[in-house]
Amino acid sequence: MSSAAPRTTGQDQLWSVDEHLEDILATVRPLEPIELQLLDAQGCVLVDDVTVPVSLPPFDNSSMDGYAVRVADVAGASEEFPAVLDVVGDVAAGQADLLHVGPGQAARIMTGAPLPPGAETVVPVEWTDGGLGEGPVSGMRARTLAPEGAEGHVHVYRPAEARAHVRAKGSDVKAGDRALTAGKVLGPPQIALLAAIGRGTVRVRPRPRVVVMSTGSELVQPGEELGSGQIYDSNSFALTAAARDAGAIAYKVGAVADDAETLRSTIEDQLVRADLMVTTGGVSVGAYDVVKEALSYVGDEDEAGSGIEFRKLAMQPGKPQGFGSIGPDHTPLLALPGNPVSSYVSFELFVRPAIRTLMGLRDVHRPRTTATLAADKALTSPKGRRQFLRATHTDGTVTPVGGAGSHLVAALAHADALIVVPEDVESVEPGAEVEVVLLG
Repeated sequence: MSSAAPRTTGQDQLWSVDEHLEDILATVRPLEPIELQLLDAQGCVLVDDVTVPVSLPPFDNSSMDGYAVRVADVAGASEEFPAVLDVVGDVAAGQADLLHVGPGQAARIMTGAPLPPGAETVVPVEWTDGGLGEGPVSGMRARTLAPEGAEGHVHVYRPAEARAHVRAKGSDVKAGDRALTAGKVLGPPQIALLAAIGRGTVRVRPRPRVVVMSTGSELVQPGEELGSGQIYDSNSFALTAAARDAGAIAYKVGAVADDAETLRSTIEDQLVRADLMVTTGGVSVGAYDVVKEALSYVGDEDEAGSGIEFRKLAMQPGKPQGFGSIGPDHTPLLALPGNPVSSYVSFELFVRPAIRTLMGLRDVHRPRTTATLAADKALTSPKGRRQFLRATHTDGTVTPVGGAGSHLVAALAHADALIVVPEDVESVEPGAEVEVVLLG
């Protein structure tokens, strides 16, 4: 990647949260559809409506182990006066050549087996003597253990209505029905349905590949020994997990030291497997904020639209942000601040919607609601900044957890919501209605 100057704005300009998000979503485009095997398509978004080619079930079949009979032959049956029927054989699941059940006859039938011609209903085996002549039984004996059970006579002790315990052809879905609608995320039930109607592959938008990279010479990987002035790298773990939770295939890159050349090289190496890149740290105004320095040179001057723009946003936490595209494929990159809470809040507001957009989803945002503030005192918020406070949400009530510091990661672990305090509000009293972003 050759050098090109980053796009810049006035140093003192403040961008709103909405403006920044709008720019991101205007740049990010859904990934191109591909055809995948069913299990490879799990978690992907369906591109086309899927029509059922064959009814489910494809034939009338038994929902019980029992006997397939005619209704008239068991009418009025009781334990005192059982109906006695000739057993003409077995009908098992997957059987092609079916017996015919005539007047006074019954066929042993297994769960899922086709209802044989002539039969009108199924009597559960528990309503019979199982062909053993010893009163009601609790279950069907295996044919190998009781070969006589597939022939001779069976006593039926209760009547059955027409089509009792019969799963009708097409009772699940009928041929020509729409099985799944475009835009659906394929989970286990949807995979099962596609398999059940005979689909071996499906056209989807693939799960985005997201590379997460933290920066800072002070960062040490969990499990290693801390040295003087060092801290454990939590951001890359949090954001990688968050990206996977959003539906992406996420790769965590070990923390990169505060060296612009090393960071540029690492970014170039990672571009090959990235549909989206996320960095955390190094976007403020310090002398060692290496991301701003490094990303000033990763845009290709021959590729129109490449380059990273760094901004100050009217929000707390998360004021410093960077966004743009890099490399020959114009890979989107979001540069987030390094403080743990700032980076996580920024992910929820900006990165998660970008991932969901790449997936091709229509609704890319976390759900929002209103709730009653439960707090010991009024919440304060800086004028002109949209504040996002960690909180817990229960039954229409929201309670702040932890303080406003952007380094307080412990409180973040207990939060399942963010309280949104608008830019023009400097104080929120307990009992007030507030907007809430639901995180999980």
